[in-house]
Amino acid sequence: MRIDIITLFPEMCEAVMSESIIGRARKSGAIEVNCHQLRDYAFDKHRRVDDAPYGGGMGMVMMAEPIALCFEDICRKVEARPHFIYMSPQGKTLTQDKLKQLAEYQNVCLLCGHYEGVDERLIEEYVDEEISIGDYVLTGGELPALVLADSLSRMIPGVLSDDECFEQESHYNGLLEYPQYTRPSVWRGKEVPPVLMSGHHKNIENFRREQSLVRTAQKRPELLEKSDLSQEERLALKNRFFGK
Repeated sequence: MRIDIITLFPEMCEAVMSESIIGRARKSGAIEVNCHQLRDYAFDKHRRVDDAPYGGGMGMVMMAEPIALCFEDICRKVEARPHFIYMSPQGKTLTQDKLKQLAEYQNVCLLCGHYEGVDERLIEEYVDEEISIGDYVLTGGELPALVLADSLSRMIPGVLSDDECFEQESHYNGLLEYPQYTRPSVWRGKEVPPVLMSGHHKNIENFRREQSLVRTAQKRPELLEKSDLSQEERLALKNRFFGK
């Protein structure tokens, strides 16, 4: 997968996407990430990419033409039209299901907004969808873009050592992940559940599934409505947490 990020702060994006697992995946060629300085597509010597809004009001608005030129340049380099996402507080909230959908694309381009947003005509003509990472406002779209790029990258084959690394994690299957433990087996008087040291793989699997269900019911019960549970599991949770 190739991910392009249109931003006013490419160094910030490069710094994050060059570290840890994602950085290693870029070096190995499992993913390609390119961060583009939007000001390179400005028209004047001051490299301005924003202007005052028509109708008056506070703040500035990002101009359509520099963004369009940058995206069109990316299209030429990719020799295809990437799926174009505007990171916006008005977008639909990012979920694991959305990431599964996005992972099907070969090329994704992320636009980082700033100021009072982006000229609406650019959104209408170029943007495929708007995505938010939550119901709050940040100073710019870089952090949301990095969240999306990171969470999307780790689902691409070759980025993690095995698909199971993300398939067992919170939210991938609609449930929260089971609790994890490591050495020592007893820490300040608290013991690791004996089943995890039993070597009995089926019992461990059953224990982890049960703990995942219990943890979801305790912390995020609304997730259970959309989860793929058996009738027995739903009945057991109902009796345990929601009354008989």
